[in-house]
Amino acid sequence: MIRKAQIADVKNIQKLLMTFANRGDMLSRSLSELYESLRDFYVVEEDGVLLGTSALHIVWEDLAEVRSVAVVEDSGRKGIGSRLVQACIAEARQIGLNRIFCLTYKPDFFAKHGFRLVDKSELPHKVWGDCIKCAKFPDCDENAMILDL
Repeated sequence: MIRKAQIADVKNIQKLLMTFANRGDMLSRSLSELYESLRDFYVVEEDGVLLGTSALHIVWEDLAEVRSVAVVEDSGRKGIGSRLVQACIAEARQIGLNRIFCLTYKPDFFAKHGFRLVDKSELPHKVWGDCIKCAKFPDCDENAMILDL
């Protein structure tokens, strides 16, 4: 079942995100950050177990980021990540956004959802606020991708 995240999900979301952050695949998120941005998050759960998460983070009047897309490794290749990204895309359309972007190491996955590769310089400087927290800053090796809605 896919749904908006609830307060009770925050610690499990953080645990899942840390699995990938510890490998350098995504940024870690503190509990404080997660509570503050809880309304950005979707989760997939089955039998009370969190299997995946994603977030739609609004950056500006015409732009949002799909971020923190993570699926429990044992549940990969079941369409959970796709459902989470589609939920973010649907919400972006519903609230009237023109574009959404992602920074990813999985460009093929996002391309299946209509995102296209762009040069990072095409993104507004405002989107790089979280990058300062990254160990790879300023030598980012993620792919920037945009979806025009």
